[in-house]
Amino acid sequence: MNKITTWLNEFLLSLGVGSATADILDKTIVLILIIGLAFLIQKICKYIIFNTIVKLVQRTKATWDDIVFDPKVLGKLIGMIAPVIVYLLAPVVFEAGSSGYDYTQRFCMAYIIAMFIRFIVALLTAFYTIYNSKEKYRDRPLKGLLQTVQIILYFIGGIAIVSILIDKSPLGLLAGLGASAAILMLVFQDSILGFVSGIQLSANNMVRVGDWIEMPKYGVDGDVIEITLNTVKVQNWDKTIVTIPPTALMKESFQNWRGMQESGGRRIKRSINIDMNTVKFCTPEMLAKYNKIHLVNEYVVKTEEIIRKYNEENHIDNSILVNGRRQTNLGVFRAYLTSYLKHHPSVSKNMTCMVRQLQPTERGIPLELYFFSANQVWVEYEGIQADIFDHVLAIIPEFDLQVFQNPTGGDFRKL
Repeated sequence: MNKITTWLNEFLLSLGVGSATADILDKTIVLILIIGLAFLIQKICKYIIFNTIVKLVQRTKATWDDIVFDPKVLGKLIGMIAPVIVYLLAPVVFEAGSSGYDYTQRFCMAYIIAMFIRFIVALLTAFYTIYNSKEKYRDRPLKGLLQTVQIILYFIGGIAIVSILIDKSPLGLLAGLGASAAILMLVFQDSILGFVSGIQLSANNMVRVGDWIEMPKYGVDGDVIEITLNTVKVQNWDKTIVTIPPTALMKESFQNWRGMQESGGRRIKRSINIDMNTVKFCTPEMLAKYNKIHLVNEYVVKTEEIIRKYNEENHIDNSILVNGRRQTNLGVFRAYLTSYLKHHPSVSKNMTCMVRQLQPTERGIPLELYFFSANQVWVEYEGIQADIFDHVLAIIPEFDLQVFQNPTGGDFRKL
């Protein structure tokens, strides 16, 4: 290479170029040749490595190596070959300690660091793609963590590159940045707050990708589809997408339905109003009728036996109904509903199931059904709920009861 430099210098001098100019031109030409040779070697290595890696990857059954050894990832690593060659061959062109030697090595080192940072970021992105495709990691805020690491790497790389180019210590450069820390915090306030909030949300397991959350203030009612450094994306049930900052989830209250989803049941809590005027003691004829109802006949017989023994032991005068104990049609109806729910295939058998009376009002006696559907899918859940209450409303007259509802136009026409 020194012979080439000497020959170029003599050739330029023979053309009448000045000595000082010839010294600069011959080094520049040789440097360009070295750079061209370096990029040629890099391209050959890239071709060989890509072909070799692709053949090896295709032979494996695993899918993770297709992502890690993707050309987009390996291309960043191979991109370091050219600057490394130029960096190593710089002493051939320039004398050690000269300004040309110093500048060449600085630019090469800065380029190497930039390509190395890009390679690490691409590699982390590949790992994120691998883990995000696994079911058990989909609910983790991996994207926010990836963005945080990327910002840190870019910041460190930027400091290192600038310090190399201006020939200053990175620590001294960081000390100088201390004066502008307040401005940086003001500019990146949302990112910093989002980063801190994201860590708290993750550490406290408050929200994960796939959770159903509800936040009426922001119009949020749907599944979390993405958690990043600055945003949480929620797809509502009407398929609209709402974006809210992570800080909003930390500062304000929101409802997370994950507990319901993990419990194996979805609550149904609904009441119907019974007309109080239709509640009465059961006559022998009514008891005989109820005794034929499969789901409640055992209750009727057992309860009637308990009442008979009580009345006999206490010498109750049965000629007056107010004396002693009596079954009511509403009590038998409650027992029927309880038995009906416990035998229903779509009602969870391991969770609370009851039928209770609420405070009577001017609209009648609210009879509340409190139970959990074993199916959590929204459409099917609504269908189960509707089917159960269709049956309840249709069966009420069989117990000599009536549903209360306010008078309508038809009622006034009958009058």
